[in-house]
Amino acid sequence: MINADGFALEQYYDRTFDCQATKILPGQFHVTSENEVLVTVLGSCVSACMYDPGLGLGGMNHFMLPDSGLARSPVDSHSARLGIHAMELMINALIRQGARRSALRAKLFGGGAVLPGMTTSKVGDRNAEFARSFLATEGIQVVSEDLLDVYPRKVYFFPRTARVLVRKLRHVKNDTISSRERAYAEKLGKGSFAGDVELFT
Repeated sequence: MINADGFALEQYYDRTFDCQATKILPGQFHVTSENEVLVTVLGSCVSACMYDPGLGLGGMNHFMLPDSGLARSPVDSHSARLGIHAMELMINALIRQGARRSALRAKLFGGGAVLPGMTTSKVGDRNAEFARSFLATEGIQVVSEDLLDVYPRKVYFFPRTARVLVRKLRHVKNDTISSRERAYAEKLGKGSFAGDVELFT
């Protein structure tokens, strides 16, 4: 599936929730009013789940850097890989599909210190700070959040109801998440990056 903004999205049928699922990878976002669950796995990255509660319309993004100021090499100034654009692109997509800007609400997740070297670069902290600041400036209420800490997270967002399930991956047996984020950081020119279930309603 390719959404309106050109992202190739991976979809599958989730037997646990008995509905279609769309996986959101770093640099992607997806907006929908369908009966589906949006899924992502976060380390230092942050995802915002935004929705219009009166319409059953919502979306999820996934970004690794707040803006191009943290990247060592130039990145696309309009890329959803950067928080500043991931937020703007998703808000615009929501409004195009009928959401009222004044009604938008958000839930924030991620920003964990999961990569070696995070104590000095603090990318997760900066991502979390950016997301909070951006939404405050835009006047979009943050209803709930699960940010920072040292654990990766798997997030399930149901746009029709705004329900979110978060599983903190406290006992990850491999370095898949760290390796993926390190590789993604390399693409952004920043190569120096040397369970339980919680319900938010």
